[in-house]
Amino acid sequence: MGNKQIPLDVLDTGGSAYVSERKVYPRDVSGPLNRLRVAAVLWLLGMYYIFPWLSWDGRQAVLFDLPARKFYVFGLTFWPQDFIFLAMLLMIAALALFFFTALAGRLWCGYACPQTVWTEVFLWMESAIEGDRHKRMKLDAGPWTREKLLRKGAKHLVWLLFALWTGFTFVGFFTPIRDLAARAWPFQWGGWETFWVLFYALATWGNAGFLREQVCKYMCPYARFQSAMFDRNTLIIAYDPMRGEPRGPRKRGIASVLERARGLLDARTAYNYVFRASKHPSAATHAAQAKGTITWDGELQQVEPLPKFAPEELGDCIDCTICVQVCPTGIDIRNGLQYECIACGACIDACDEVMAKMGYPKGLIRYSTQNAIDGRPSRVLRPRIVLYGLILLGLAAGWAWGVGHRSPLIAEVLRDRNALYQQAGDHIANGYTLKLVNKTDAAQTYRIRLESDPALRLRLAGEPLELRVAAGAVATQAIEIDAPADVRGRHPLTLVVESGDGSAKARVESAFFGPI
Repeated sequence: MGNKQIPLDVLDTGGSAYVSERKVYPRDVSGPLNRLRVAAVLWLLGMYYIFPWLSWDGRQAVLFDLPARKFYVFGLTFWPQDFIFLAMLLMIAALALFFFTALAGRLWCGYACPQTVWTEVFLWMESAIEGDRHKRMKLDAGPWTREKLLRKGAKHLVWLLFALWTGFTFVGFFTPIRDLAARAWPFQWGGWETFWVLFYALATWGNAGFLREQVCKYMCPYARFQSAMFDRNTLIIAYDPMRGEPRGPRKRGIASVLERARGLLDARTAYNYVFRASKHPSAATHAAQAKGTITWDGELQQVEPLPKFAPEELGDCIDCTICVQVCPTGIDIRNGLQYECIACGACIDACDEVMAKMGYPKGLIRYSTQNAIDGRPSRVLRPRIVLYGLILLGLAAGWAWGVGHRSPLIAEVLRDRNALYQQAGDHIANGYTLKLVNKTDAAQTYRIRLESDPALRLRLAGEPLELRVAAGAVATQAIEIDAPADVRGRHPLTLVVESGDGSAKARVESAFFGPI
């Protein structure tokens, strides 16, 4: 087979390969989904900022003590030996993401993602200082005046203080926060404490104050692979083009298409109108500065703009573009599902409010499935959802059972490596080092006894042997096991360690060696 030459045309416009992002100015919105989002923000931030200050049994309620290699979460203490529970927790989190994404789209992004939560708070502060959407746009477009300098300076000062508080709280999960606060003045923080407070503050300030939706669009991989978890029965935020198209302004008094003779369009015509409107946006859409990534299969021919429709021919969308103005990522949901959409539901609240003012039924933009929008049968509960749910339930139950049934005692036995055995007179001896970990919050006294073949006549030196271990501490004890001089070869044995109150018990296997 000969080499085949493929002609290539290099297009060089002389411009930059990168386009500067236009700032998004989300408009304030009210409605049930917005109230749910605000409640989620307050709940999550409340946990983040309050939990480190809570006390539990004389210690910080939530503390990840890395030097001591112990994690405290209220009444639970996790040791390095409990790493399997952390691994299971990560698997549960990943599976929960798959489950809820397949069921109802990007719920995590819209309501619980840290980027969404902190960006929402930064937008609240920006609105309180600079004003609503129109005032913020006017302020940014205007020249630098005394008022602009004061408002911008006040905003960034408030952002910086909040970001520093966020960084301080973050470090407070790893260093006792009350001690960290006590050493703030006079300043006595260590180098790493200072670094992480400033680093996390800077990250919060930059991500929530400046990057905002760009983190979701370009930095977060979830937006890229979400399509692998979606199908046509996934609940998404969708615009109903059969009811809404063709869009356009009109006077009040015209009834909804659900109440007049025009009725709903067929899907082919409706999507044709959506496509043509996206290629030839109206003046209102231009003014809203909608942006998003829409891809079409195949090569596009010349696309004709929509004709001017009579008022009675219009759909229920009045082309007010408020759904675009409230979107935190600045997209036009009427163009269909886009990877920039974080499923926050702001466009639903905004559209429902407009529909109510027009006297139209709500739900032009709503939570639905693509099949339901297209008038096809839809099933929210389907095999993949059931499978994800069962696996998730099994993992969660296994994790809860494992955490609840962890042994509060860890016992390990190490043989003396210097010699297999020591012979003295009429007996031989083996040396061991016993290591006990008391995982409880109270000091414990442990009894150690030996179990072996009675015929060997093995004996634990000092039996009955007791060892007291402080709360949450590790103790080591050198022990010796004797046997008659005629014992030969290797023989298994078991050391049984039991707490004084009988609440914990551990059995450790080892071996006794004699002359071969």
